[in-house]
Amino acid sequence: MLQFLCPCERPRLRSLLPCCVEEASRGLCGASRLQFPECETMGRSRKTTAYIFLKYILPISSVATILELAFLRILKFQNHNKVLQKFEVDQAMARWRRISYYEIQQATDRFNGDNLLGIGSFGKVYKGVLSDGTNVAIKVFNLGLEGAFRSFDLECEVLRNIRHRNLTKIISSCSNLDFKALVMSYMVNGSLEKWLHSEDHSLSMIERINIVIDIAEAINYLHHGGSISIVRCDLKASNILVDEDMAAHVTDFGIAKLLNGGNSMTHTLTLATMGYMAPEYGLEGLVSKQGDVYSYGILLMEIFTQKKPTDEMFMGDFSIKHWVDSLIDIVDARLLMEEGELASKKVYLSSIMKLALDCTKELPRERTNMKDVITTLKKIKMAFL
Repeated sequence: MLQFLCPCERPRLRSLLPCCVEEASRGLCGASRLQFPECETMGRSRKTTAYIFLKYILPISSVATILELAFLRILKFQNHNKVLQKFEVDQAMARWRRISYYEIQQATDRFNGDNLLGIGSFGKVYKGVLSDGTNVAIKVFNLGLEGAFRSFDLECEVLRNIRHRNLTKIISSCSNLDFKALVMSYMVNGSLEKWLHSEDHSLSMIERINIVIDIAEAINYLHHGGSISIVRCDLKASNILVDEDMAAHVTDFGIAKLLNGGNSMTHTLTLATMGYMAPEYGLEGLVSKQGDVYSYGILLMEIFTQKKPTDEMFMGDFSIKHWVDSLIDIVDARLLMEEGELASKKVYLSSIMKLALDCTKELPRERTNMKDVITTLKKIKMAFL
C-alpha cells in the first residue's frame, strides 16, 4: 500500500513545520466558525447589504406600515362615527314618547286634507289631536323622495342638540321602514308668511320688532349656543311659526348643516329657496353661519316692507336689496298709519333697513353677526317704546 505524506511529515522537512504551516495558511480567508479571517469581499458585501437595508428598505417599509395603520384608524373612526350618529338619533327618539302609525292616522283623521297645514321639501305637515286632547303638528315624510330618510335623521339629530324657546319642540316620533313622522308643538297662529302676505292678517310695528328679535335669538343660539354649530340653510317666512303669544319659532331643519370640529363652513348640493340664499350658497354650494345672516337680512326686509324677495318686480340684477334704498316708498303703509309720530317711525325703520343691508353684504366676511344684530334690534325696541 502506498502512503502519501504531507511534505511536513517527512523527516527531513519536519524542522520546517512551523514555517510550512504558516506559509500554507497565509492568505486563507473564510467563515469565522472555521477560525479563518473574514474575507474582504464578504465583509464589503455584508456592509453594502446592511447599508441598503437601513437607508432604503427600512424607511419605505416603515412609511408603508404607518400609512396602513393610519388608513385603518381613519376607516375605524368613520365607521365609529356612523354607528355613533345612528345611536344618537336612536337615543334622541327614545327620549320622546313614541307614537304608533295608527295613533297618527287617528289624530289626523286619516290624513284628511282639511287638516293639512303645509307642504315642505320632504313631506306634509298636518294638524292633529292626540288621544289626550293635545293639539299637535305632525310632519309626515314622503319616503319616496330622494333625501327624505336623511332629512328625518338630520332633524332628529338637530332637535336632539337644541333647547330654546324660539325653536320648534318635538313631542313624539314614529319611525319604521315604511313610515316616518315627527310630532311637534302646534302653533295656533300659523306661519309668519300668512301674517305678512294675507289681507286678513296684519302685524303692528312692535309685533314685527319682537318677531325679528325672536328669530335672531334662535339663529344666534343655533350658531353659538351649543357644542356644535348648526347652520339653518333655508331661513324664510314660511319656516317661521307664530304661537298664541305672537312669539316666533324657527322650524323645519330638514336641510340644516352641522359644523363639527371647529369648521366655519361646509358644502352642500341641496339648494335653499331662491331670493333668500346668499350668493356663495347658490354659486359654490358654500354653507356657513354668514349665509344664515344673509337670509336673515332678506327676511328683515320682507317683514318691514311686506314684499317677498321673489316678487315679480325683482328681475335680473334688480333685487329687494336695491329696492330698500327708497325707504319711505317701500315700507308697509299700514305701519305709517299707526298712531304716533311719522318722523320717529321713519327713524326706526331706517335703522332696521340699514341693519338688513349690513346683513346682506356681498362678501361673507363683511356681514354683521347675529349677536350684534340682537344688540341693535333691542336698542331700536327700547327707543321705540
